[in-house]
Amino acid sequence: MFHLVLFQPEIPPNTGNIIRLCANSGTTLHLVEPLGFRLDDKQLRRAGLDYHEFARLLVHPDWRHCQEALAGSRLFALSTRGRRRYDQVDYRPGDVFVLGPETRGLPEDVLLGFPTERRLRLPMLPHSRSLNLANAAAIVVYEAWRQNGFAGAAD
Repeated sequence: MFHLVLFQPEIPPNTGNIIRLCANSGTTLHLVEPLGFRLDDKQLRRAGLDYHEFARLLVHPDWRHCQEALAGSRLFALSTRGRRRYDQVDYRPGDVFVLGPETRGLPEDVLLGFPTERRLRLPMLPHSRSLNLANAAAIVVYEAWRQNGFAGAAD
């Protein structure tokens, strides 16, 4: 129903948890290389790779290839530098959420490739740096899914 892109993720347990999120919500996960780990990493497996068979996972060699694979979809960047709150968007099936690496977020050149209204942020208290990557991904995926009536979910 939705797509989640991790741009150059660095921490295996975060990606493992996100694999689990995607398996449970029907979201396709896209990983953009280089990755900060190998897909057979023990911590990644422990956190979620046992869910790999239930999740659709695609790996792209770079951002350009990922964009080509998602051509025609609405892409949203999640960033502490975003101007629009994530809950102010009417999400549609096929929407794409792009998150950057844990230690630095999306690079400026990637972020600037998104129209201002598609640069989203999650509200936080002043002086907070950011949320954990897996938590941020779960918040936006579940909001988008909620808006679409949790299509396909068990009651």
